[in-house]
Amino acid sequence: MSTIERFVEIAAPVHIVYQHWNRFESFPHFMEGVEGVEQLTSTRTHWRTRIAGVARQFDAEVVDRQPDRRIEWRSVNGPDQAGVITFDPLTPDRTRVYLAMAFEPDGMMERIADSTHLVERRVEGDLERFKDFVEGTQG
Repeated sequence: MSTIERFVEIAAPVHIVYQHWNRFESFPHFMEGVEGVEQLTSTRTHWRTRIAGVARQFDAEVVDRQPDRRIEWRSVNGPDQAGVITFDPLTPDRTRVYLAMAFEPDGMMERIADSTHLVERRVEGDLERFKDFVEGTQG
């Protein structure tokens, strides 16, 4: 099992940042490789991804949600992954977002991507694009 931990600081109030992350359907706007996310229930989402030419579909479940504080999830089927994202107010208009994710690479391409730190770089890029996405909606 591989783990990734990253954070980003966003120039927006914590409740705004949390609301944006909680809108799973917007993930394709800032997550590379995510083609679509459909909210099935209040706790379950269906994901369509294409990474390194490999298309996948799977469901994920929110196992803990504390508004404006944290969201914890795990995959239900498909890739074995779980994680937590926390939202910490630094000032009334600045939030630190911390992501911790564990996943089991599946197949040779995913093992190579993991061993060359491609997955970590992708997560870093996704968080930076999320920051830009949130800050761009504030203007």
